[in-house]
Order: sequence, then C-alpha cells, then structure tokens
Amino acid sequence: MEHAAASHDQGTGFYGLGIAPNILEILKKAGFKVPTPIQAKAIPAGLEGKDVMGLAQTGTGKTLAFGVPMIQACLSGAQGLVILPTRELALQVQETFDTVGGPLGIRTALLIGGASMDRQREQLKKGPSVVIGTPGRIIDHLEHRTISLKKVSILVLDEADRMLDMGFAPQLRRILSEIPPADKRQTMLFSATMPSDIVSLAQSYMKLPIRIEIAPPGTASAKITQEVFFIGKDDKPRLLERVLGEYRGSVLVFTRTKFGAKRVTSLVRHLGHTAAEIHSNRSLNQRREALEGFKNGRYRVLVATDIAARGIDVKGIELVVNYDLPSTPEDYVHRIGRTARAGAAGHAISFAMPQERRDVNDIERVMRIALPQSKVPELPPARRMPLPPRAGGRPTPHREGARRPRGAAHGGPSRRRDHGARRSR
Repeated sequence: MEHAAASHDQGTGFYGLGIAPNILEILKKAGFKVPTPIQAKAIPAGLEGKDVMGLAQTGTGKTLAFGVPMIQACLSGAQGLVILPTRELALQVQETFDTVGGPLGIRTALLIGGASMDRQREQLKKGPSVVIGTPGRIIDHLEHRTISLKKVSILVLDEADRMLDMGFAPQLRRILSEIPPADKRQTMLFSATMPSDIVSLAQSYMKLPIRIEIAPPGTASAKITQEVFFIGKDDKPRLLERVLGEYRGSVLVFTRTKFGAKRVTSLVRHLGHTAAEIHSNRSLNQRREALEGFKNGRYRVLVATDIAARGIDVKGIELVVNYDLPSTPEDYVHRIGRTARAGAAGHAISFAMPQERRDVNDIERVMRIALPQSKVPELPPARRMPLPPRAGGRPTPHREGARRPRGAAHGGPSRRRDHGARRSR
C-alpha cells in the first residue's frame, strides 16, 4: 500500500492540484478558497485515477476530497456511485455535488430510505452521472431492477467505519458484486478510523490504494476543548440547565437512546430553549426539518443519538454535550467532532456517572489524552422532569447503540448491539 507524497502548499489554494479550470471557478464562487489537508492530498491522487484510502478526523472536508475527482471524471463520461451510512450524510453530500457539479450539468440521484421510491425511479430514468445513496435503499432498487450498476467506474465508500459498525457489511458485499471489478473501476474509501475490518475491505475491493492519513485514529481537532463532570443520573437535568444558561450559542446534545432523546428534548423546551430531536425513529422529513432548523437558528438545541450523528455537518456549533456517554470510545471522537469544524473552535462537555469511570478511561485511551475533570458547580433547584409526548402505551427505552460486549470482567451480561442496519436507513 503506497503512502501519499508531500502535501500541497495550501497557500496556492486549489490551483496546482490538477483541477479543471471550470471546476476551479465554481469552487471559488462557492467560497472554497483553501483546501484542507485531506483535500490537498486526496484530490490529486483521485484525479489521477488512483484508488485512495483517506483517513481523517470528522469535519475535515472529505466530501470535496472525493467529490472533485468524481465530478471531473463524470465530465468525461464516467459514472459515479457514493455509498454512505445515513440519510442526513447522503443529503449533505448531494448538496455539495449539486453546488459544484450542478452548474456543469452533472445530475445526481439520491437513493435513501424514507423518501418516495417513485420519485427516485424518475431521477434514475434521467440518467444521472452520480448516484448517492444508503446501502438498504440501493439494494431496494437493485431488487426492483430500477437501477443497474454495471457501468459504475468510480466508487466512493464514505464513513466506511460507520457503515460496518452499523451492520451494513452484507449489503455492501451485495452492492459491490453488482459493479465492475476492482481493476475496472476507481475506488475511494474514506473513514475517520481504520480498524482491521476496513483494511480487510480495502484489500478485497481495492487495487493498490494510496493511504492518506491526516491524523491518527482517535484524534480530535486541536481546537476542541473538553471537560467531564462526574454526576449522578438524577442530577443530569440540573447540570444541563446550568450549562445551557452559561453558553449562548448553538448546542448539540447526545443521548444514547431514542427515548432519552425525546425526554431531553422535552426538558430543554421546558427550560425555555428552542429544541429539536434527531434519531432513527424520526421520519426523513422530520429529520431534515430538525437539521435545517438547527442550521438556520430556529432551534438553538439539537438532541441526537449516535445513529444520526455522522450526518450532522453544521458549522458554528459552539458546544457538544454528551448527556450520556457514547456506546464506544470511537463514537466519542465522532460526537465531539461536530464542533470546531472547518478550523473553528469549540467545546465538549461530558456527563459521566460515578460507575462510568472505566468508560471515561477507555475514551482517554483512544484519544491519547486525559479528559480534564471539572467540579460540579452549584446546580439550580430540581424541576419535575417532563415526559415527552407519546401515543399509545408506555414507551420502552430503546438503545440505538448498546455497549459492545466487554466480557464477564466488566460485570453482568453483555447487551445486544442494535446496528440499525435497516432497509429504511
């Protein structure tokens, strides 16, 4: 496996990377002035038709890193396929492709669950240059014979670690069996981490990929400050009230369960803040409305679970709050990476219960730093925790990302992990 050559001098902007003049002009008009490190290294390799394994922390501009080479190849008649784990991420990738490729006549088709199959069929009938989709819905179209992947010449697997983590490996193998073999296509794989199963995937489906590593796995932006509070479960609502009162900007709050997200959203609204929730139980329209409302300031607080986290690409998030610690240490990196994007600064606060000290240690091991522990401040008086609105009977807390088994030494039986690899994804 080759490694990328020395990085491009970012002072020259996107010039000198091999990008066609008409694309350079669009990038300039769209406000893309200086390539990020992953863009500066991946774009030239991608434009040369080489297979690329891009390893970079979240929020570093990976979409343009594969989008520019794919768009430029499509202008010469190539057909592209981009596979991603979540609807939100697919929507945002399509937005970037439409911004850069749209003015050049590059048509896209978006194949995601929760959206009309009929509308997607109409998009496919128009002969798009690039198909962007989630694994389950792409397979739906394969089974209905409304799509053929036999002419795909450029494949992108984005957020590959998350796709495997969510249980999409069988769907990926099925899709990859429908496209030309590795020696007849270009493959670009991007991931925030590079576990052994990703390396195995690359060895099976790529040809001599160039590995471009911008930051070691588990590395967060240096501009994210972090702190952890050890606090009892019953005091979390009061600490959240205190935190929301101290910060003035947009806040992204993570919970581990869908029911927890509903409950925290109700609490935040009860405290007088505008808030929306985003998780896999929400419809596509509800998720889009929540994300757009968070982007434009209609909602100050967005409450999310890990399933939806990778699709939240919003600049200017001031604070990330881990109301519940994540299911895995790697998810912590992805969560806090929602702030301090595109060179900005940000802050991350985690609420850890006393019995979760080992989980904090695991996070510190992955991050290679010690998380600063802060003293719990004086908290506001306890409020009656409002129940979220619900229809029918009593809701059962449903874990979207249960802890991975740690074995008997961790205490108690392991919980089954809900990968969320559903067709509607």
